[in-house]
Amino acid sequence: ITPKSGQKLTEMCIEPKAWAVEEEIGKAGKTEKKFVNSKVMTRQTYTLDGIEGTLTSDGGKITFNEKEGIDYAPTTVQLPGGERVPFLFTVKDLVAKGNGPAFKPGFQMGGDFNTPSYRTGLFLDPKGRGGTTGYDMAVALPGLQSGEEGDAALFGENNKTFDVTQGRIEMEVNKVNAEESEIGGVFVATQLGDTDMGSKVPKKILTKGIFYARVD
Repeated sequence: ITPKSGQKLTEMCIEPKAWAVEEEIGKAGKTEKKFVNSKVMTRQTYTLDGIEGTLTSDGGKITFNEKEGIDYAPTTVQLPGGERVPFLFTVKDLVAKGNGPAFKPGFQMGGDFNTPSYRTGLFLDPKGRGGTTGYDMAVALPGLQSGEEGDAALFGENNKTFDVTQGRIEMEVNKVNAEESEIGGVFVATQLGDTDMGSKVPKKILTKGIFYARVD
């Protein structure tokens, strides 16, 4: 399928099939970073759907700009040790550059996207602190937070931030139905997990799965 100018990719659906989380694994005094396979805890709501965006030709190669749709899904995975890692599975503002002028089996495209914060500013933590609302410090500990050092120890917990991080996705088309102008294939994406509004170091998450879209 060779898209004409002004055409769009619509009804794009991205379904992850496998998740892995980057962990530091120690062995014989050495630590190395490896992706550990994990199990999804979220029910059936981790698939992205109805995504659409424009197709443009850049030097004879297809570029896809994601515009709208259900393009984020809060998801939690569990590591073998029982630790749970929440993340916002998303492809917001994706600009994917292709390696050819037409969608055909073997066509690849990839690019960077933005991952918004897992929580929004209205979320209150157990002490009632939030990003745009709520208390500005833990009310049970005022003495600890008003001395000379101030809230240094609790700075990350008290000063909530809305962290937008960057992720990357690579897609490969392996099925094309020219009559219905449909494409399908596989994807691999990496992104960062939840920072708990700025107080935790996010983990890196690797997602693999399948996608579908229509050229319209």
